[in-house]
Amino acid sequence: MLTLDLSGKTAVVTGGVRGVGLGISRAFLEAGAEVVAVARRAPDRLPEAGGRTARFVPLDVRDAAAAEAFFASLGRVDVLVNNAGGTPFLPVAEGEARTHARIIELNLTSALVMSRAAHAVMTGAGGAGGSIINIGSVSGARPSPGTAAYGAAKAGLDSLTASLAVEWAPAIRVNAVTLGMVRTERSHLHYGDEDGVAAVARTVPLGRLADPADAGAACVFLASDLAAYVSGSSLLLHGGGERPAFLDAATANRETGHRAPTERTERP
Repeated sequence: MLTLDLSGKTAVVTGGVRGVGLGISRAFLEAGAEVVAVARRAPDRLPEAGGRTARFVPLDVRDAAAAEAFFASLGRVDVLVNNAGGTPFLPVAEGEARTHARIIELNLTSALVMSRAAHAVMTGAGGAGGSIINIGSVSGARPSPGTAAYGAAKAGLDSLTASLAVEWAPAIRVNAVTLGMVRTERSHLHYGDEDGVAAVARTVPLGRLADPADAGAACVFLASDLAAYVSGSSLLLHGGGERPAFLDAATANRETGHRAPTERTERP
């Protein structure tokens, strides 16, 4: 029977102790998986759910040698969620060039590094294949002013997802979860106070920002038997998307009493 039960599976979640990653770690714990959460800094408290606790391992996910040693130490891995990422607001003409390059390394190169290392274990002696899930962003498919390096990295992550799904089939399924706006403990850095968050939420068709648990549920689905024939796909998790700006401009124009000229086709 197809199920969301991941008992007996081992899931690695990068950046799995805070924000979206914390929601993903908790979702896998609820589904019965053994969860290994990795990040550069240890959390104050480990992810817990369903009466179970994740294990934490400090790791720089951009370091290929460290990633290979980490996966070799596990002996088995069934699921890898490449969630580590993020960006400050930084227009391209500002800051150091190296800062922009490091943003790309964190959001794209790290996924390639971790996926390669996981592949060796998933397909090595005794390996039974597995599932890799990349956490993308709508910024990879639309203009991302102020976070251009991040948007470029997420666009690259979409391409990496599609390519690895072909290269590594049928042993490993590779998919992406493409996130819109998510409410985390750092939301105030992007959206301001509660009024700011509420104002932003009103722009989402479903009327709210995503919760990290929403991302976790999507990842558990993609890792489960229910998604056994899903690979090379991107699951959009954005609450219906963004209302086109021209609709609001047109509404404001009508409310002020102005009408756009009507197009006419003259016949001779």
